Amino acid sequence: MSTSIKKIGVLTSGGDAPGMNAALRAVVRTAAYHKVECVGIQQGYQGLIDNKVKVMNARSVNNIINKGGTVLKSARCLEFRTKEGRQTAFKTVQKHGIEALVIIGGDGSFTGAMIFQSEFNIPVIGIPGTIDNDIFGTSHTIGYDTALNTVIEAIDKIRDTAISHNRLFFVEVMGRDAGHIALNTGIGAGAEEVLIPEEDMGLDRLLDSLKRSEKSGKSSSIVVVAEGDKTGKNVFEIAEYVEKNMPYYDVRVSVLGHMQRGGSPSCFDRVLASRMGVSAVEALLQGKSNMMVGMKSEEIIFSPLEKAIKGKSEINKDLIRVSDILTI
Repeated sequence: MSTSIKKIGVLTSGGDAPGMNAALRAVVRTAAYHKVECVGIQQGYQGLIDNKVKVMNARSVNNIINKGGTVLKSARCLEFRTKEGRQTAFKTVQKHGIEALVIIGGDGSFTGAMIFQSEFNIPVIGIPGTIDNDIFGTSHTIGYDTALNTVIEAIDKIRDTAISHNRLFFVEVMGRDAGHIALNTGIGAGAEEVLIPEEDMGLDRLLDSLKRSEKSGKSSSIVVVAEGDKTGKNVFEIAEYVEKNMPYYDVRVSVLGHMQRGGSPSCFDRVLASRMGVSAVEALLQGKSNMMVGMKSEEIIFSPLEKAIKGKSEINKDLIRVSDILTI
């Protein structure tokens, strides 16, 4: 393994996700294992611009593997999108002698990393951290499994109320561009319908489905809606349309929102983040750059950052078929 890199910087960027701390812990401790210095950059790319850098060692990351969010904090940084902002960030890199970067985040974070690498020739490796699971080149992103469990727990509780009052609940979950959370939790929670961006069900078809459910004896229903679904302008418009056409249903809307990002990471996410963190550092030491760590069939793989950004994560068509069969 090459030892030319003596100092690595790590940051978390974009939306937080459970397991980011586990990934950070793995990066810091792997660097220490290979006798490489490591510094943490606070508040993502904004921290690079504002010179918010701190030395980290194996003991700096004690007792964070079980914590949600990110101890390095995160931020959206418009300034980093400018050439001047990136130049300022590079001065911070030079000042601290940082020779390579590990970026934990989503496609926006990876875009910034790729541009930064091309302009200043600093090696970068990306670790996919986003609850949406919408990054090409990995079957799972860090935080996705935890978010699924959070949503399932919430829907199970909502169903208790739905059954008690003969109500129809529309539950909106995160997923602006991808329906992975909605589809999997819809099946897992036994939802009557699942609305996702990839499949435009249409309001009339939704009505027909709910009417069939009602005729078959269902007195309450759960419909899981991804926030990016195009059936209506938003979940409230869908609910209003259904209530107008099915007045015998007591219709309610529950938007789960940012609670899906929080909470202690699942065992799966902790293990995934740990594997990805170790692999990211060792990839840099092996001379790799402009790559993202991913997982496929339980094995760690690498993809070019450009593919991770431009590629599209495909929805599982068989899960859609399963959902259709089980909603009779």
